Amino acid sequence: MSEDFILHSQLANDTFFVAELPLCRVLLMNQTAVPWLVLVPRLNGLKEITDLSRENQIRLLDEIDRTSRVLQAEINPTKINIAALGNIVPQLHVHVIARFETDPAWPKPVWGNLPVQNFSPEAASERVAYYAKKFLNR
Repeated sequence: MSEDFILHSQLANDTFFVAELPLCRVLLMNQTAVPWLVLVPRLNGLKEITDLSRENQIRLLDEIDRTSRVLQAEINPTKINIAALGNIVPQLHVHVIARFETDPAWPKPVWGNLPVQNFSPEAASERVAYYAKKFLNR
């Protein structure tokens, strides 16, 4: 992918680096209330999935599937939410969020409905290492 890839500053501030897949950077959202990963294609200037070539659209779908399966295998959620909103952060990114009937926002969307619960530095390191291992072993 692009060697000069630039991650939007809001994503950089709100997430932790987990891994690089063939197309996307995998990030962990700094929110402990729900398991939440973000995929960002490492190509600059993308806003919409339709900005990707057909080949990369298929690759993105494969990486969404892979990420969903990592979350499903770990915790068997009630539902996996997948969203590419970009209303605040225009850079193309896809949220993959494990949801439970017991999570604090259920059944509403997570945006604006979760209490602020950031990871401690130790917990963030632990979660990043856990997910990095899952992505490297697949």
